[in-house]
Amino acid sequence: MGSNTISFRIGDDPPTRLDKALSRDVPEAAALSRTRLARLLAEGAVSINGAVVSDPKARVDAGDAVEITVPESAAYDVTPEAIPLDVVFEDDDLIVVNKPAGMVVHPAPGSPSGTLVNALLHHCGDTLSGVGGEKRPGIVHRIDKDTSGLLVVAKSDRAHHGLAAQFEAHSVTRRYQALVYGVPDAADPRLRGIRGTSFEPGNILKITTQLARHKTDRQRQAVVWSSGRHAVTRARVVEPFGTPPALALVDCWLETGRTHQIRVHMAHAGHGLVGDPVYGGRRKLPLRALSPAAAEAVAGFPRQALHAADLGFDHPVTGDRISFSAALPTDMAALLDLLRAG
Repeated sequence: MGSNTISFRIGDDPPTRLDKALSRDVPEAAALSRTRLARLLAEGAVSINGAVVSDPKARVDAGDAVEITVPESAAYDVTPEAIPLDVVFEDDDLIVVNKPAGMVVHPAPGSPSGTLVNALLHHCGDTLSGVGGEKRPGIVHRIDKDTSGLLVVAKSDRAHHGLAAQFEAHSVTRRYQALVYGVPDAADPRLRGIRGTSFEPGNILKITTQLARHKTDRQRQAVVWSSGRHAVTRARVVEPFGTPPALALVDCWLETGRTHQIRVHMAHAGHGLVGDPVYGGRRKLPLRALSPAAAEAVAGFPRQALHAADLGFDHPVTGDRISFSAALPTDMAALLDLLRAG
């Protein structure tokens, strides 16, 4: 495998540490994140004035000559597959896709092919400049197999680092649409009695808990209070359905992004998602609340009725705030049409 050499000089008033000086002064065109620079330092790929330096705390002076030997990105051991993608946006650094329900994001032992990563490897081809030394798409967040909607994926190391930092800082805007049982309402005394639930102005349901893997079922997440990871979900009713109201389309937005967060939180509040085989269940609806056709469609909906509708973030290279929206997929849209007709 070949390599490329990046040469530049340390600018005026450099930081006291080599790693920080490299991060500041490395040419932007090199597309090297701080994480990648740290790895190259540790591997002995950085020389200062002709001498290899691997100590990230080493001092540097203005005008020092730097050479970084960057190995060509290695091939990624996943097979590209010609799977159609709904591409919402794409440039040299990232791609935003509208994932269909039923598609797994990343290959795993139970799903080695047919995933979003397989499709991206084929679609992006040589435009992947390398993430962490491999020619692969940089997955910075995921949505469940049977959830549809928007995902952003990095195509370069610098984009991967920048996007990951935003997800870690919870500065990414993510709004979902979900069809749930019942109608969340601040006037409901039941909700006021559930630990972790509260209401904000505008009848916005706020759910604040810790989330961790279920003690006995490792495929599930569970609400906990003394361990796990902090999780906050907000939800607002968009449209109720039924007489009496039996279901609601809700907007959900995430302050944090944990595995299965919306599904677990809405179920915890007593408003599980229609079609959710793990958390929502198949509930009995109030008698005659819906037309027979609508009730049958709800009972038979084959997946959790959840769609990642809006996504917004700062472009990791330009710094511009960019936002995207994806309309409801046909299965959810058809179900809502039937509920409205009923």
